[in-house]
Amino acid sequence: MLTQEQCVEIRVLSRQGKSIRGIAKELGVSRNTVRDHLRDPRPRRYGPRVPRATKLDPYRAYLEGRIAAAHPRWLAATVLLREIREQGYGGGISQLKELLRPLRPERDDPLVRFETAPGEQLQADFTHIRRGRSPLLAFVATLGYSRASFVRFSDREDAATLSRCITAALEYFGGVPQHLLLDNPTTVVIERDAYGAGRHRFHPQLLSIAEQYGFVPRLCRPYRAKTKGKVERFNRYLKESFVLPLATTLKQAGITLDVDTANAHVGPWLERVANRRLHATTGEIPAEQLALERAHLRALPLTVLPLPAGPRRAPRVPTPIESLQHPLSVYERLLRVAS
Repeated sequence: MLTQEQCVEIRVLSRQGKSIRGIAKELGVSRNTVRDHLRDPRPRRYGPRVPRATKLDPYRAYLEGRIAAAHPRWLAATVLLREIREQGYGGGISQLKELLRPLRPERDDPLVRFETAPGEQLQADFTHIRRGRSPLLAFVATLGYSRASFVRFSDREDAATLSRCITAALEYFGGVPQHLLLDNPTTVVIERDAYGAGRHRFHPQLLSIAEQYGFVPRLCRPYRAKTKGKVERFNRYLKESFVLPLATTLKQAGITLDVDTANAHVGPWLERVANRRLHATTGEIPAEQLALERAHLRALPLTVLPLPAGPRRAPRVPTPIESLQHPLSVYERLLRVAS
């Protein structure tokens, strides 16, 4: 059947004086087809196309169920591809993206990142997965050069937890960078610019591990999460590619994701998926770049001293609220005057 474009072209070529044989040869159709159209040039009306079978058809119900379970969040195409390939899907990601494209929410503008030299910087932060009575947080640390990342889940983000997570991350990477870029909570910095511009008063537990491990703590600008864009970007990747798939899988089984379950699964995911993926910004595999970056990291300390106690806060003294009533003698005097 001729397309509408071919019908127009046949009529145009005929008006230009070309023969039926010449038109058929130029358009790659039969002479009878050209002749029939010139005899009856009424526009053809096409019915709806019969959808063609694709390799995704056996997995549509599964994909729809996964998308529904994740709503209002969104499962990345790479996650869904990994899941259906484990079920036998033999196609590529292109037709999967084509299926998901109309349903995918709009993303924010990409972050502008500043590149650092190997071994120069580690960005770290806590990101909230779930708030409320049973909170779930993830400590995320990402090396600036290799983009290799470490994750540990917790139900708190106090100074002791932060210190343990930092030391675990340094052990995981196998060395110590020059700087550690952090946000501005009181578990990190007690007072910004306490000793002058850019000279901050850090939490004693953070200072202790900084001295023992040999890194310099740095602060990002307040209310400027994009300053530590590498770890912020990984936070979103962690939620989309690990937390959400795992949480929705457990949800379909009537189970709620907790700290122990998350930590039991995140290690293999880091080794097999996150640090083995082709990074969208660098175009490199983080695990392979980490092997190069380790040569620029400082050696881990042989022994680590116990962490000092955090700063003690002065006990709260209740402030007396002065009564709005006057002494009884005042009322007695007023009563005498009135009488």
